Amino acid sequence: MLLNKAFSQTVVFISLGFTSALSPSSYKHALPSLSASSESFLSRADFLSAAVRISGVVTVLPQVAGARGRATLETAYDRYGPRIVDGSRYYEKDIRKMVASADWKGIKAATAEPPPKTKADRKKIDGGAAERAAGAGQLSDARVLVAADLWAGAFSENSVSVKTKQMREQVEILRRVTRGISRAALEGLGEAKPEGGVLGIGAKARSRTELQKDCAQLYIEGGNAWNKYISLSNEGLPSTMSKIKLIR
Repeated sequence: MLLNKAFSQTVVFISLGFTSALSPSSYKHALPSLSASSESFLSRADFLSAAVRISGVVTVLPQVAGARGRATLETAYDRYGPRIVDGSRYYEKDIRKMVASADWKGIKAATAEPPPKTKADRKKIDGGAAERAAGAGQLSDARVLVAADLWAGAFSENSVSVKTKQMREQVEILRRVTRGISRAALEGLGEAKPEGGVLGIGAKARSRTELQKDCAQLYIEGGNAWNKYISLSNEGLPSTMSKIKLIR
């Protein structure tokens, strides 16, 4: 169901693993109660294997208003859907745990982008794509958010539809959230200077508690963006279809 205006005015507090409606002013007081326990899950499925079907997710989508057609939607979902499903589930479970325990190394690995192509890669049969893909984090832009952008585009024809624009707006929020969490992790590891001042000079370093609190707030914002994106994606699909599950 499309998130309504009331949803946009309510923050769904998801960083503790349960759902509770809190106003933006009240969720701040709940942040210190984040659990200190964590289990970092850093396995890396090759993001090039985008056509692999995810168990339990129906990949046959019917034609809906504003889409290019059933066949195109099926092809697009087979290609990008598994990465979106994996990314949202990883965000819900693993990123939540990492933020709760200030697992900066885990967050750094989870948000890492694939390394740039080298001269040595050009000599390889696949151009080094497989090796570079192995270095992409489970929540990296290359693995997840690019796929989310492209799937949103499947709901447009000759011009960009309103639905595509709305879905991509949520992807941009997720990009900003991911960058913010990644930046905090690098600061926590001492690999990035605090923002502010001139090139970070004179900027006050955030404490572990401040970094964790900022990450928790970003995580909540990202969780709401995921749910808005998923709801928009599911909108208009018949009840016989298995839809992408919302983050809880």
